[in-house]
Amino acid sequence: MSTAIFWFRQDLRLSDNPAFLQACEQYTQVLPIYIDDYSTQDLPLGEASRVWLHHSLDKLKHSLQDHHSDLLLFQGDAKAILMELVSQLDAEAVLWNRCYDPHSIERDTAIKAALKAESILAHSENASLLNEPWQILKKDGTPYRVYTPYWKQVHAAGLERLPSPTPSDIPKPPKLDIIEAISLDDLSLLPDRPWGDTMLKSWEIGEAAADSRLTEFLEKAGAQDYKDVRDFPATSGTSRLSPHLHFGEISPRQIIYRTLQEIPLSELDKGTETFLKEVVWREFAYYVLYHFPETQQQAMYPQFNNFPWRTGDEVTEHLAAWQHGKTGYPIIDAGMRELWATGWMHNRVRMIVASFLAKNLLISWQVGEAWFRDTLVDADSASNAFGWQWASGCGADAAPYFRIFNPVTQSKKFDPKGDYIRRWIPELRAMNDKFIHEPWLAPATQLANSKYPEPIVDLSATRQRALDAYAVIRKSEKPE
Repeated sequence: MSTAIFWFRQDLRLSDNPAFLQACEQYTQVLPIYIDDYSTQDLPLGEASRVWLHHSLDKLKHSLQDHHSDLLLFQGDAKAILMELVSQLDAEAVLWNRCYDPHSIERDTAIKAALKAESILAHSENASLLNEPWQILKKDGTPYRVYTPYWKQVHAAGLERLPSPTPSDIPKPPKLDIIEAISLDDLSLLPDRPWGDTMLKSWEIGEAAADSRLTEFLEKAGAQDYKDVRDFPATSGTSRLSPHLHFGEISPRQIIYRTLQEIPLSELDKGTETFLKEVVWREFAYYVLYHFPETQQQAMYPQFNNFPWRTGDEVTEHLAAWQHGKTGYPIIDAGMRELWATGWMHNRVRMIVASFLAKNLLISWQVGEAWFRDTLVDADSASNAFGWQWASGCGADAAPYFRIFNPVTQSKKFDPKGDYIRRWIPELRAMNDKFIHEPWLAPATQLANSKYPEPIVDLSATRQRALDAYAVIRKSEKPE
C-alpha cells in the first residue's frame, strides 16, 4: 500500500485541483487534511473569513465523505503536524497546492526541506493562478508594476486553460492510531455573537455553490453586459465570485474556461473582455505580492512611509463613523453597512469608501485594510492590500494621488435613483430623489425626521488638505 497526505489550503474543492488529482491517481491511500495555522501568521484570518471557512470546510468534508473519504482537521504548527503524520502513517509523499503570500512561501520552503531530509516526496502544484508569478516578466527580467502591459502578456500567453477533472476515484484514507484530529467546532472559527448567522443569509458556500454562482452569472447576468453594469451597486451586474475564489471553491481556470465556452476568444466582446480582465486583475495582485512581499504591510513606494497621516481623538471618532456607516455621506454609509451585514461590498463602492478614508479623512490605508480584512469574506492577503494601496495612490498601477473620489458625484453617477442607498440606509428611504445624495440640503423637517447624521467633514476642504499633504512627499518617477 502506498500512502500520501494531501494538504488542503486555499483550494477547498475537488475539481480542477491538480495536486489532489495526482495524489488520487498515484497512491492507493490518500489522507486529506486541513491545518488551521492562522494564529502563526503575520496577518491572521479575519472574523468574516473565519465564518466562511467554517462552512466551506464543512461542505468539503461532506463532499469527500460522499466519495468514501474524509477530511481530517488539525490546528497548530503545520510543519510539526505534517512530520508527525508522515511518521505515524509511514507516508511516502505530501502533496499540496501553492500559496503565494510571504508567510506561506517561507513556511512551505521549510516544510519541503524537512520532508526531503526524511526522503519523503514533497510536491506542490499551481491551483489558484493562470500563470506562476515568475512566468510573466518584462524583457529585462524584472516584474511589471503596471497592469496593462501585464494583461497584454497574459493574454498573449493564452487565457483558455483546460481545468483538470475531478478524480474518478478517491482512495480511502488510512487509519490514524496516535495523533488525533479535531472536530470542526474545535477550530473555533465561528464568532460568539449572532452576526455570522446574519451575514450568511446572503450566501451559499462551497464548491457546488460556486459552480452555481458562475452558471447563474453567465446565463442570467451575462459577461457580455459586464462592462456596462458592473459599476452600479443597486444592480446584480457583478459575479460575486470573489469569496469563492478566495477560498479556492472555484479556480480562475474554471471561470475563464467556462466564460470562453459561452463567448469564444475570436468573438470576444468588450463586456466579456472586461470581466476576464477583472479575473486577471486578481491574479496581478498575487503577482505583485509575490515580487514585492513588503507590500502586504507597507507601501510599494518608500516615500509614502513618511506620509502625514492624521492621529488623535478626532481620528478615532471619524474612523468609528466610517466603520459603522455614519459619515453623513449616503454612498459611503450604504457601503459600510452592506459590508457589516453581508461581509461583502460592491467594488465601485469599495473604491469610494477607501478614497474617503485615506484622502478625505487622511487615515492610514493600513487601518482600512485591517478593517476590510476583518469584515470581508473575500479579504485575501493579496487583493486586500493591493486594493487599498491602489486607492491610496501608493501601490502598483495606483490611482494618481490627486484622484480623490467625490462621494456625492459618484453616488449621483452610479446610484442615480438612490436605490442602493435606500436599501442599506432605512433613515433615508423616504427622502426624495432630489436630496437622496445630499440629505443635508433637504428641508429641515425632512432631515429631522430621517435622523441621519450631518457630514463629518467638508469634502472641498478635506480634498485640498489631502492634496497639500501629498505635495509634502517628493514623488519620484514610478518605474514602468
